Amino acid sequence: MTAQSTQARIPAAADAAATGADQEPVHGAEIFVPLNLLKASEKNARKVKHSEASIEALAASIKAKGVLQPPVVEIERGEDGAPTGKYLVTIGEGRRQALRLLVKRKTIKRNHPVRVTVDSENDAHEISLDENVTREAMHAADQFEAFKRLSDEKGYGAEDIGARFGVTATVVRQRLRLGAAAPELMAAYREGALALDQLMAFCVSADQDRQRQVFEQLGEYRPVHAIRRAMTEAKVRADDKRARFVGVEAYESEGGTVLRDLFTEDGGGWLEDPALLDRMVGDKLAVLADEARQREGWKWAGAASDYAEVSALGRVYPVEVVRSEEDAAQIAALSEEYDALVSGTDAADALSPEADARLEEIDKALQAFGPDFDYPAEVKARAGVLVLLGHDGLARFERGLVRAEDVVSDRPADPEAPDGWTAEGEGEGDAPSASEPEADEGPTPLSERLVIDLTAHRTMGLRDAVQADANMALTVVVHALALQVFYPAWGTWTPLQLRMTVTGLEKLAPGVSDGPAGRRVADRLEAWGARLPEEARDLWAVLAPMPPSDLLDLMACCTGVGLYAVRDPHDRKPDALAHAETLATVTGLDMTGTWTATASSYFSRVAKARVLEAVTEATSAEEAGRIAGFKKGDMAEAAERLVEGKGWLPVVLRTAPAVDPDAAEPEGEGEASPSDDDAYPFAAE
Repeated sequence: MTAQSTQARIPAAADAAATGADQEPVHGAEIFVPLNLLKASEKNARKVKHSEASIEALAASIKAKGVLQPPVVEIERGEDGAPTGKYLVTIGEGRRQALRLLVKRKTIKRNHPVRVTVDSENDAHEISLDENVTREAMHAADQFEAFKRLSDEKGYGAEDIGARFGVTATVVRQRLRLGAAAPELMAAYREGALALDQLMAFCVSADQDRQRQVFEQLGEYRPVHAIRRAMTEAKVRADDKRARFVGVEAYESEGGTVLRDLFTEDGGGWLEDPALLDRMVGDKLAVLADEARQREGWKWAGAASDYAEVSALGRVYPVEVVRSEEDAAQIAALSEEYDALVSGTDAADALSPEADARLEEIDKALQAFGPDFDYPAEVKARAGVLVLLGHDGLARFERGLVRAEDVVSDRPADPEAPDGWTAEGEGEGDAPSASEPEADEGPTPLSERLVIDLTAHRTMGLRDAVQADANMALTVVVHALALQVFYPAWGTWTPLQLRMTVTGLEKLAPGVSDGPAGRRVADRLEAWGARLPEEARDLWAVLAPMPPSDLLDLMACCTGVGLYAVRDPHDRKPDALAHAETLATVTGLDMTGTWTATASSYFSRVAKARVLEAVTEATSAEEAGRIAGFKKGDMAEAAERLVEGKGWLPVVLRTAPAVDPDAAEPEGEGEASPSDDDAYPFAAE
């Protein structure tokens, strides 16, 4: 019976209520009672009020279909035992509240007739309890399929179904997607072989064939993350750096399709055309590179796919801009005025409009002078810029890159080389051919064997001389290190057999270069790069007069870049890793200022037990217990909030404290304890 049809029976219901005082309804009778004569019963076993959401859902259902189940009521009686004309709702208080909500919204009238069943024999409290205890909610799978049937057979859209059941269109879409799961999966869900979160992971994609394939491939071990990953392989997450860089809307405007995740609050999903996305990323990077080339005057520009392309090129660093005395004086004066205006204003007070306008003028005037460090025009005429995509989804510009063909000149011929000596692979084009007669001028060239003998003696003498001069030895070492850090790989400009490999870390940990430590390392390289000459052959002349303090600073800069302590199971170097732990201890390495435990950096990437262990260590066991029942994603986010500011680090990032040589060794402990091995696995490996 619809709400409209019941509305038409108000007069009859009113008449029935009017005569109810003369003729009391019998037990089990169904009568119509005006809504304003229905009251809540104190004997109702349900004391916790219905939620707003449940009342909203009931109201939507009643508005669309009327009251499907009549409430059970008992007759209200006065102190004398006579009926008052009102009825107490024993079963169906939620329906009464939903009807009152419709009255409040002026959908029905306050005296709207409600069909009820009179119970005058049973105990009101007991039947209220019975109605809430003995009923069983329908299985969720039946609900999902029923929603899908409404959509398929009646053509209802998500909004229509939501309006009829008092739920959001998003919830309806989720249930429709779950109702469309492969029959094998739905059967497993009904039998309890699949949990709801597992079924949701399978239904990320509506492809039933793929659902069956993944279901069979994973076997009995079906973690949610593995299901979702298998269902979306060959697709790109909507929060991937490439998608953020291009923009999902731009991708869709080019015809790209998006598989929406109906089961997450942010409505994320996966981009289903990686080839289109990669092409759009490359095109956008190429446009940015060309704009930089035209704007800044580089010889060439291009888009790079990764940092390997950058590291394969030589690099020229910017140099300090030489300014005239007049420009330097103006810059100093403007800077002093700027600082005076800022420092003269209380931090709690806003700048006056005049002061604010003046600061803008000063800022524009200072910008007009250009940067303090820049690339000379002759460098830009043979160097270029590569633009690549950073881990944060933003374009990164790598400037001052030099290709092999753009190097100013190859290594020069050695004017001091002995007569007749030709280095392997060098100068072979100048050697006389067998058919050409040798010149009569000069003595006969020395044999190669004799040259090797003599230069071996000279090398020993050189070793002796450098060992005897500590400052010179320092310069030689720094020269060899700087050549390998700041100059192209081609060319051998030092006789010191010191070889260092600089391994990029971006592929291993995207974004590591943008962290606090990564930026400090890059800043030191930039500062030293500006002080060193562009050509490798000129480096010695710059280093030779440097004071030892500067040489030590440069050596530290180069040495730090060459360190590699990544724990890779395919490249086991236990002794080197153990020494890395020693270095961490003696340098007092504190990773709390470099790395922070977040959901993305740690908690979502480890098992729940690890998450709870971290929260316990950072806070308390009680805090860990509060989140123990959370789902993995919620637990990771909660853990991030709980450990924030606590300085917690996983074991592999902790630094062993320095050992006090004067401290007495604890009784019963040897040189290394099991706890030491557990806490510092690199050293124990």
